[in-house]
Amino acid sequence: MTNFWMILSQSYINKFKTKAFIITTVLVAAVIMIAGNMEKIFSYFDDEDKEMKIAVVDQMGGLYEPFKGQLAAITEDLTVVQTEQTENQLKKEVTKGTYKGYLLLKREADGLPAGTYKAENIANSEITSDIRQALQALKTMEVAGKLQLTSEQIQMWNAPVTFDTIALAKGAKSEEELMQAQILVYLLLFFIYFSVIMYANMIASDVAIEKSSRVMEILISSVSPVKQMFAKIIGIGLLGLTQLVIWFAIAYFTMTNQPKGSLVSSIGLKSIPVTMIVYAVLLFILGYFLYATIAALLGSLVSRLEDVQQMMTPLTLLVMVGFFISMYGLSNPESPFITATSYVPFFTPMILFVRISLLSIPVWEVVLGFGVLVAAILLFGVIGARIYKGGVLMYGKSNSLKDMKKALELSKDN
Repeated sequence: MTNFWMILSQSYINKFKTKAFIITTVLVAAVIMIAGNMEKIFSYFDDEDKEMKIAVVDQMGGLYEPFKGQLAAITEDLTVVQTEQTENQLKKEVTKGTYKGYLLLKREADGLPAGTYKAENIANSEITSDIRQALQALKTMEVAGKLQLTSEQIQMWNAPVTFDTIALAKGAKSEEELMQAQILVYLLLFFIYFSVIMYANMIASDVAIEKSSRVMEILISSVSPVKQMFAKIIGIGLLGLTQLVIWFAIAYFTMTNQPKGSLVSSIGLKSIPVTMIVYAVLLFILGYFLYATIAALLGSLVSRLEDVQQMMTPLTLLVMVGFFISMYGLSNPESPFITATSYVPFFTPMILFVRISLLSIPVWEVVLGFGVLVAAILLFGVIGARIYKGGVLMYGKSNSLKDMKKALELSKDN
């Protein structure tokens, strides 16, 4: 047992000290902090002293002042200036930077206001959106005037419709809870996807490196291959959990220390139920063990590091399929297809969490999902241990899944 803990600690410590692990951890942590403070960062680059001026040509007369009033009610970032310059003159002014663009106001055949905005480019959709809203409001006011509507009637006309959504099922989630759940689901799905690819490849590569350097022959003489496999899986699993704890701690600190009114603060992560976090952690750990076990046995079948990627392709495809099904499940979690695939062990960690997060499913379905996942881990653990035991003894060009049979036969002889 001492050898088991020695390999486990070595798998953890050696990888923890590597430059790749440190750089990856720091870079992802930096990205999380930048993403969480994106609004603050953008605000530093906003030149508040620089006005965005728009020249306005009132071709019909009587439109500029009401348009200016409507635009002022929508935004304070745009300044409009009435001018009688020709289009050729305005084009030169825009080129020089005097104006961001110019707007031609006119009336259509029905007498209602219309406009044409011209600028060097129209990539800034915020400007065009504000102008369009102001023109729409002006048109609405003129139509209301023609219909001789009172101010109270105009307010009723413009008032948004009252629309509430209420779930009838007992324990069903509110809109706010669903939004929080979707955010957590997104986080879990991305972390499962990337961690399985990263850590599973790390396990397979580790085994292949030891085989190619003949270190495996020394290890086999002192520690059984089965102990080696599970020591590596647990060691690298703890490494992954260490990394994820660091990232989640930074993400939580960043997102819960935002000023009120910011987009990030409106998410309300502090009110996420503890049970949701527990489910996320458990499904992540179980999903890791399932894929890590398969990765270890696949890594034991190859003798060269360059063959690892080819052998890991089927596993990577399984993770990708589960990820895309989960993305579909976010918009349609009650689909029978989503329900069925949540009990396929390769997809359970992701899809079951989608259902748990967005729906109020019976306890027995949750228990069944976890049971299927645990049973699959035990099954692949037993099969994987046997294949690993024979696979580490195989050398030469061995990069085909057909070699599993050969590895099983070798394990019986040892």
